[in-house]
Amino acid sequence: MARIPYPDPSRYEGQPLAERIRRERGGQLLNLYRMLLHSPPVTEGWLAFLTAIRHETELPARYRELAILRVAVLNGAEYEFEAHVPFALKEGVSREAIDALRANCTTSDLDEADRAVVAYADAMTREIHVPDDVFAQMREHFAERDVVELTATIAAYNCVSRFLEALRIDLEPAPAELPRPPGGS
Repeated sequence: MARIPYPDPSRYEGQPLAERIRRERGGQLLNLYRMLLHSPPVTEGWLAFLTAIRHETELPARYRELAILRVAVLNGAEYEFEAHVPFALKEGVSREAIDALRANCTTSDLDEADRAVVAYADAMTREIHVPDDVFAQMREHFAERDVVELTATIAAYNCVSRFLEALRIDLEPAPAELPRPPGGS
């Protein structure tokens, strides 16, 4: 259960920021955004930064999602992990690779570039100071822009997981539990 209550949903009715979030997030106002709406300026900045990371970078989405899943595992951020599994699957990350990331295991479903991303996420999240050999592995596979975008992604999702876990944001209900809209499915 969240450590502080989510704002009253009626507070969002007609609020441009909440409506924008719903529009950009498939009509949903997820618990993460509900909690963020306690502070509209923080929400605005969060949306700008994370939208840039997720939708405006050139880094191949597969690497972004591998990094996000790994950060979530390292930080014990189940909400973040579960939210990104569908995105990772869509980007071609196998279920076996996802399960291996969760279990801190290796798998043949990850190639050298994938493993470099995971090692980089591990170093940035656990040690902060990335060892030269880990960085060198990244440079073997990625151009400068990709390295910058991957670094920003890992840093951003460390922020996300820390926010989620500090406030104990509740997992979203499973799809079968989501309320049905009036008048049918």
